[in-house]
Amino acid sequence: MIQTVLKRDGRVVGFNEEKIATAIRKAMLHTDKGEDKQLITEITDRISFKGDAQMTVEAIQDAVELELMNSSRKDVAQKYIAYRNQRSIARKAKTRDMFLEIIDIKSNDITRENANMNADTPAGMMMKFSSETTKPFVDDYLLSEDVKAAVSGNYLHIHDKDYYPTKSLTCVQHPLDKILTHGFSAGHGESRPAKRIETASILGCISLETAQNEMHGGQAIPAFDFYLAPYVRNSYIEEVKNLEEIYGKDFSHLYQAEITDYIVKPVSGLEGDERVKQHAINKTVSSVHQSMEAFIHNMNTIHSRGGNQVVFSSINYGTDVSAEGRCIIREILNSTYRGVGNGETAIFPIQIWKKKRGVSYLPEDKNYDLYQLAAKVSARRFFPNFLNLDATFNIHEEWKEEDPKRYLHEVATMGCRTRVFENRFGTKTSIGRGNISFSTINIVRLAIECMEIEDKELRIAKFFAKLDHMLEVTAHQLHERMEFQRTAFAKQFPLLMSSLWLGSEKLKPGDTISSVINQGTLGIGFIGLAECLVALTGKHHGEDETSQELGLKIVSYMRDRANQFSEQYQHNYSILATPAEGLSGKFTGRDRKQFGCLPGITDRDYYTNSNHVPVYYKCSASHKARIEAPYHDLTRGGHIFYVEIDGDATHNPEAIMQVVDMMDKYNIGYGSVNHNRNRCLDCGFENADQEIKVCPSCGSDNVDKLQRITGYLVGTTDRWNHAKLSELNDRIIHN
Repeated sequence: MIQTVLKRDGRVVGFNEEKIATAIRKAMLHTDKGEDKQLITEITDRISFKGDAQMTVEAIQDAVELELMNSSRKDVAQKYIAYRNQRSIARKAKTRDMFLEIIDIKSNDITRENANMNADTPAGMMMKFSSETTKPFVDDYLLSEDVKAAVSGNYLHIHDKDYYPTKSLTCVQHPLDKILTHGFSAGHGESRPAKRIETASILGCISLETAQNEMHGGQAIPAFDFYLAPYVRNSYIEEVKNLEEIYGKDFSHLYQAEITDYIVKPVSGLEGDERVKQHAINKTVSSVHQSMEAFIHNMNTIHSRGGNQVVFSSINYGTDVSAEGRCIIREILNSTYRGVGNGETAIFPIQIWKKKRGVSYLPEDKNYDLYQLAAKVSARRFFPNFLNLDATFNIHEEWKEEDPKRYLHEVATMGCRTRVFENRFGTKTSIGRGNISFSTINIVRLAIECMEIEDKELRIAKFFAKLDHMLEVTAHQLHERMEFQRTAFAKQFPLLMSSLWLGSEKLKPGDTISSVINQGTLGIGFIGLAECLVALTGKHHGEDETSQELGLKIVSYMRDRANQFSEQYQHNYSILATPAEGLSGKFTGRDRKQFGCLPGITDRDYYTNSNHVPVYYKCSASHKARIEAPYHDLTRGGHIFYVEIDGDATHNPEAIMQVVDMMDKYNIGYGSVNHNRNRCLDCGFENADQEIKVCPSCGSDNVDKLQRITGYLVGTTDRWNHAKLSELNDRIIHN
């Protein structure tokens, strides 16, 4: 007797004989003789009672065919076989059509889901083939029924779902000092510890690249200046030793000589120790500059994830006030300003300036000159972005200015916005930690479903009830995914689970990663607060104070529930202001198809990213800052504030500093400035004219705009999906 059925995707489900009866009935209804209820019952009973305890779907269908062929209704057998073949062909055709679109390098939502990935290359095609065939497996085999219903109903999006079966984690902030001091092994040979700045720079690149192949998200270095600073002094000592050989003298007393700053100066007119010292400083600065130049170049050319993507990398810096740390900061900024190749803007690493009063923000601060340089570089190259360590929620109680390792207590951010800092189950730090996985709720759809309720209070109450249910589903889905990830072995992530993740040094290759990954975070994201509010109140939060109050109430409720889930499941849940890229149009398209074109809600090709004021809404930068600022404290899984400025920012670095001032004034955690930058894709020429059709340098008409998509830059808008291009065209200047 059949008890369970083994489905095509590997799931085992309970046997339901009614499915056999239904299939036979459908076939009969397509014949001239019609339905025969007695025969249906006889065949169903025979198969049910004669079958094995567990059978595959194919075996059951074979049995149905055989019973029909042996019956008096050969006509039904023919219809059943034909229908079965059609279903098989349909399943294959869907996959075939999707594969052909990838093969034909068509520009669509599948091939342009991630603008940082070139899906047109052979490696990119392989990634998309794998990705699109893995997602259905996840839906059918790894998700519980309520989660599948939420996903299929367009309420929930599971990020990096194609990586779900690999048990990989999202991102991590690299404790690079461990790599530089001890070296590392990633399974194929070992890297020795660094001695000079050149080696330290290369090891930093290799660490980021190697970890990228073990994870599905981004890589970051939380204290780039602090980590590399010791190797500046090492390189200086090496230069002094070289001069010892040239002069045949002992200059060892200069090895640890006091150096207030590594500034290149002419040696003419200097004598004795001062001449030797300055010459060594000049050579050291040159080495540091070349090392920073090489770091940036490598981050824009080294490919990872099967040769398909450049490393999605970020570096945080700005608070090391030592001469060596300042040298690192200065030269990474100088190299960024100069550009790569023919002078074009580097896409990676995403650079993040850590702004801190008493260190790098006010004119009396030691690193204020470097902050000014950072603003100048950002005005030309978009980076660095700015992280506000003085925001109330970014302050660490143990941070001390005199502590040489104060970077351990400084928040660092990742890529487009991911933030990891608070920790219920270990040290409060960003270092050696990251996001484990995250999923995003379509709060717009929840609001649309409440629009028919005329009474405003009832409408909003119904919305919160729906939101609460979806938060429960999402929290449970993230818990289930994490329980699955816990079963991975340390040997599956040779670098991540030996040198990077906090506590991983205690793991043996055959140990599971269960004991350490709870240090990470689970992110509950949301998209379209603006459209959600329009559906509930008629106006978004940028244009109406009442809507703003409701918006803060919604996100506060999500934050409070995340805290409750942290206790319930014993994980670090946080609310994430989702950086929607492919998702921005995916949710919208399906909602518009079902609910129609709703003004201010589904009438554009995208939903507004997270809690942002809509890009098309005309307002001042200060108004935008005032509205978006309170959400940063509520979205501790990650957030970002954008300002669009007009004209040639290259000549106006003060505009960048004014934005950082606004961040400080309104308690904003992380922000950046967008401005105009044209790029010739043939020769690399760039300028800030409003629009150019022909390159002034080479005459090419292959000219594009360099723009930030969600938090990172993309070299060409050709790789942007339709929804994000629509959003780009709608962006207005904030005066």
